[in-house]
Amino acid sequence: MSKKLEVLIIGGGPAGSTAGSLLAKAGMSVKLLERAVFPRYHIGESITTSCRGILDYLGALEKVNSRGYTSKSGALLRWGKEDDWVIDWTQQFGPDMRSWQVERADFDHVLLEHARESGVNVVEGARVKKVLFEGDRAIGAEWVDPESGETVTTHADFVLDASGRAGLIGAQHFDYRQPHEIFRNVAIWGYWDGGELLPNSPKGGINVVSSDDGWYWVIPLSGDRFSVGFVTHKTNFVERRKEFDSSEDMLLAMIAESPTVKGLVAPGTFQGKARVEQDFSYVADRFCGDGYFLMGDAACFLDPLLSTGVHLAMYSGLLAAASISGITHGDVTLAEAQSFYETLFRNAYVRLFTLVSGFYQKHAGKDRYFALADSLARDEAVSENTPDVAFGEIISGGTDLREAADASGKASESIEQVIMGQKQQKSPVQELLDAAAEAQERARLAVAPQERLIPDTAIDTNDLYDVGNGFYLLMEPRLGVGKADASA
Repeated sequence: MSKKLEVLIIGGGPAGSTAGSLLAKAGMSVKLLERAVFPRYHIGESITTSCRGILDYLGALEKVNSRGYTSKSGALLRWGKEDDWVIDWTQQFGPDMRSWQVERADFDHVLLEHARESGVNVVEGARVKKVLFEGDRAIGAEWVDPESGETVTTHADFVLDASGRAGLIGAQHFDYRQPHEIFRNVAIWGYWDGGELLPNSPKGGINVVSSDDGWYWVIPLSGDRFSVGFVTHKTNFVERRKEFDSSEDMLLAMIAESPTVKGLVAPGTFQGKARVEQDFSYVADRFCGDGYFLMGDAACFLDPLLSTGVHLAMYSGLLAAASISGITHGDVTLAEAQSFYETLFRNAYVRLFTLVSGFYQKHAGKDRYFALADSLARDEAVSENTPDVAFGEIISGGTDLREAADASGKASESIEQVIMGQKQQKSPVQELLDAAAEAQERARLAVAPQERLIPDTAIDTNDLYDVGNGFYLLMEPRLGVGKADASA
């Protein structure tokens, strides 16, 4: 291109910071508009190992390592009436397979500052009023300058929407976001000074404990501090909330109803404040279009059961940056880059959605959950290991990175086609697959087609690839999009 490519990023969380750092290092002019002034509080403290790999690629790994976060090596699930499920990544994949339990205010601030140091023009306290379009193409945004209070118009070659649940493009401009009824949940949580994890928990690992009405998390943070919360459907939350004078009273009562969680927090002291947030899950009908990419929560939000929010954010930031880099270097056309991004990001979301949906439908037993994960991992080398390995790889985020880098391009086949194949074979995990399919169908029916302002140029996300000539994520010697050799 004859001029320096200009990219505008809306949102400075993990998705925006990741994409911004990569694009600035690739020599592009990047402006990032963040509404808050960092550091700012955010939930989502349990990080997957995939994020460690992306941070290393960003050049930010040592910065995060130096923060003193609790080292996380997996998870322990006490789900249903079965024995505990111990998922220890260091035993499954080696001693370097670990991540952290973080203070998100600090973690996100580190990433945003790294983006600034990488050359991104970061503006904090900037309120974006709207994304600008010419026809169906995004061309920039109108935003309020925090210093002057004046409305500023910034034009760009690409707009990356990392605006979180606000969803400036998907929810506000096009209104093509689908809510998932079975995940219309509410989380209530707080912090304890002191506490403990269940016996046999992986070092620093999250504990997830089911109940008849939802599930609990117990996360060990640095300084012997614990994040403890309860997630339940909105209907149940609203009814139970009437019983209590305050959110704090409700949180303590919910914890008292679980002998397991009550015992874990018993050595600690409640810090005295409860937080409540709607964890309503949703997905946009499309993740990209002419001149724009939706990243992280702006594209989709999934129930936090498997702690994959930051993974999806950073993974989508990596893919968006690769897509734009691939276009500028001539790896792919604009349409091909959109196909690459849409399929790889949606595959990651659908895989996790399918796994989480099974958990919410019934306590099917860990063997069937492991079998479901094995089919979704779609890799013979993984399948040859013990039954828990595929499950461990998926919840670590490793499956997405492995598939993205598959130079054969075959892994870019839509995961939905794999799910359909499992159903046709009358798989032993049929009930779990049906549960996910039903949840998706209910979401589609929740929004009438005439209410969705999908552009005429929309891509059919079910027919994006010629599997024999697919695309893959190129990371060396530079970031971009690789194209499989159809003759190989």
